[in-house]
Amino acid sequence: MRPLRRQDRMLSTPEALELLEAGEYGIVSSVDAAGQPYGVPVNYVLHRGCIDFHSATEGHKVDNFETRGAVSFCVVGETEVLPEKLTTRYESIIVFGSISERIGTGKNESLAALVTKYAPQHTEVGQKAIESTGDNTRVFSISIDRITGKALK
Repeated sequence: MRPLRRQDRMLSTPEALELLEAGEYGIVSSVDAAGQPYGVPVNYVLHRGCIDFHSATEGHKVDNFETRGAVSFCVVGETEVLPEKLTTRYESIIVFGSISERIGTGKNESLAALVTKYAPQHTEVGQKAIESTGDNTRVFSISIDRITGKALK
């Protein structure tokens, strides 16, 4: 992999992981069998050292995951356009990893972690939703093989 061009803007690994954990949504990018790239925003949770998110049981991204196992995942934190300086203050990370599916207990634990992140006051309702989703929801997990981050503060 190519080294980060702007080393002066590089986030440390702990800073990058902090942004990943705090992010509200990320873009998971994959490639289909014909080499066509595809990126889609997803809600996610950093769970057991991986990025977990729920999905429909089928669709474009699911097809891509089943065709090729490599993905990237991007999170953008706070931004602010600075027109007078012709630049933008930003923070972002990119993860490179492999995709796998969580099943059984692991799937339910990931869904519970999503509920805790996005609806902590509604865990009881969330648990009932998890129990009722059954085969209508899949959960995918991205290993964090490499993480890079940049910021202009």
